[in-house]
Amino acid sequence: MTEKMKIVFAEGCFDDFDGTEEELAEIIADLQAMVEDGTLLEHSERLTPEEEDELIEVLKSKAPRQ
Repeated sequence: MTEKMKIVFAEGCFDDFDGTEEELAEIIADLQAMVEDGTLLEHSERLTPEEEDELIEVLKSKAPRQ
């Protein structure tokens, strides 16, 4: 059985979205459909080492504090 991929959005990532709730729901549904049919990964590109380092730093800063 293949594990189903799930999209998780960062808290507040749509705070500056300039559109209606319906438009946002449509965008999210489109993204979920792209994940399910594989087109999201087909059109993806590898991160450069610099981009990967930047992503790691952002994720570290967002880590929950204990």
